[in-house]
Amino acid sequence: MGMSKSFRDWHLDQDLLFPPSVQDFVPAGHLARFVVGLVRDDLDLSAIYAGYSGEKGQPPYHPAMMTALLLYGYAVGVYSSRRIARACGERVDFMSIVALDAPDFRTVSDFRKRHLKALEGLFVQVLKLCERAGLVRLGHVALDGTKVRANASKHKAMSYGRMAEREKELAAEVRGWLKAAETADAEEDRLYGADNRGDELPAWVADKQKRLEKIREAKAALEAEARAAAGKELGAAAAEDKRKAEGRKKPGRKAKPPSGEPEAKAQRNFTDPESRVMLARDGFIQGYNAQAAVDSTAQVIVAHGLVASQSDHDQLTALLDGIEANLGRMPREASADSGFCSEANLAVLDERGIAGYVAVARAKHPDKAKRKLLGPLTLTMQKKLKRAGRRTRYRLRKQVVEPVFGQIKQARGFRQFLLRGIDKVRGEWAMLCTAHNLLKLAKPAS
Repeated sequence: MGMSKSFRDWHLDQDLLFPPSVQDFVPAGHLARFVVGLVRDDLDLSAIYAGYSGEKGQPPYHPAMMTALLLYGYAVGVYSSRRIARACGERVDFMSIVALDAPDFRTVSDFRKRHLKALEGLFVQVLKLCERAGLVRLGHVALDGTKVRANASKHKAMSYGRMAEREKELAAEVRGWLKAAETADAEEDRLYGADNRGDELPAWVADKQKRLEKIREAKAALEAEARAAAGKELGAAAAEDKRKAEGRKKPGRKAKPPSGEPEAKAQRNFTDPESRVMLARDGFIQGYNAQAAVDSTAQVIVAHGLVASQSDHDQLTALLDGIEANLGRMPREASADSGFCSEANLAVLDERGIAGYVAVARAKHPDKAKRKLLGPLTLTMQKKLKRAGRRTRYRLRKQVVEPVFGQIKQARGFRQFLLRGIDKVRGEWAMLCTAHNLLKLAKPAS
């Protein structure tokens, strides 16, 4: 059947020559070019280079190339080592970074694990470049936390009460099967002679034994945590007794002394024991609580943190300390939601000369606390928010920090940490924050 319309030729078999430079794979002003230039010219990678010594074996991939590759991957929403390695063979933007010499996924994964602490340290370097570019002024900083899934399923956890039950069940099963195995061995020795040692555990017993050991280990860890928490509570109780002796009585009924035993419902995850079950927007997840302080000028993250705790209460001081450590000064104003509201936190803001705007209640009414017993600083904050009404500086919080979490989780698709263990996960969160700031820095150049 003839066609009256003309089309461009489709030259599938024609030989093509690549551009003379891999940089020309992407246009001028592309993010890949920006990241390569930043890593080569502006970042100090001496902490990464220090991890290499001697000339034995095959030469490793260039650390600057691997750093640029990881930072670019995190900036464009490609996080796993397998996806990064695949992109190096399929996407011209990744090819332009590795110069057609693609590392395999294990090399990418090992580099990230080996140099995680040094990669975490790049956050401050990129932040200072943002400050030099005028993207950080510390006029108003908003603080918040977001729950991110751990690399573990909440179904791979067990409560302390269930551990105690299962420990007894498994121990009884293993004892019974070992006795059965001994009886079987004795019968076989009688029939076939005693050539075998006879002390090997059958696979079906060894597997149960392994599970029993794992449960006992998790149970002991929960008990250690409970003892540590009890010690902390006793210290707080002693401080309260001192307050009473000085005539400053805390309102409310006196709490029961801690038992030092874990609650029956206390859980521990077998895949990532340091993660916790937390309530997020879409229900309960096994995860971590990632924290960020964001400057209002250009939504640059000026401090970050990560804890295995549902509560944000203890994180305000840590974030303020982080801002001072990173930039050498404090913000003029700080806003935070009701998760950060406590007498101690409001006192910290006052002591540091920061104008605070902290909600005393959740959601649409930050000034309408349902709690009846409010401390003096909380009452003052409630009046401050109520007096300003719709003009309150607290409104900046939602438009400064929440979009940052949206950009990381929704726009760049980061929904779950890849690494396990709180120290490694902290390093990964630092890399995400670095990549976020890098994108802000790249905006004027793109």
